[in-house]
Amino acid sequence: MRTLCASTLIGEILVVGLTGLVAMQQSDLSNGTIWGVSGAAMVLCVLLCGMLGRPGAVQVGWGLQIALIASGFVVPSMFFLGAVFAALWWASVHYGRIVDEAKAARARAAAEETGGAPAEQTGGAPA
Repeated sequence: MRTLCASTLIGEILVVGLTGLVAMQQSDLSNGTIWGVSGAAMVLCVLLCGMLGRPGAVQVGWGLQIALIASGFVVPSMFFLGAVFAALWWASVHYGRIVDEAKAARARAAAEETGGAPAEQTGGAPA
C-alpha cells in the first residue's frame, strides 16, 4: 500500500505546485497566501510519504484529498483534479491493502513449506 499511496502523493506535489502558478494568475489572493497554502500542502504530501506505515496517515491523506477538492473554489479546475486524485487515493489504499494481504499470505505459505516462521515475525531476512 505504501508504494501506491506514495506514488499518488508525489503526483499531487506536482499538481499542487502547478496549481499555485495558475492561482497566481486567476485569483485575487496574494502570492504569499497562495504559496503559503500550496507550500504547506506540498510539505504535507512529502511528510505523508514517509508516514504511510503509521496509524492515522491514511486518514490524513483523505483530509488532504478533501482540501484539494476544496481548492477548486480558488482554481476551478481543481474540482476535477481533486476528484481524480481522491479516486487515485482510494484505489491506492484499496488495492494496496489487497497486495499487502497477498504478500503476507505468500510469506506464510513459504514459511509453512520450509517449516519455519515467516521472516516478518522473526525479524530476519528470508533465506
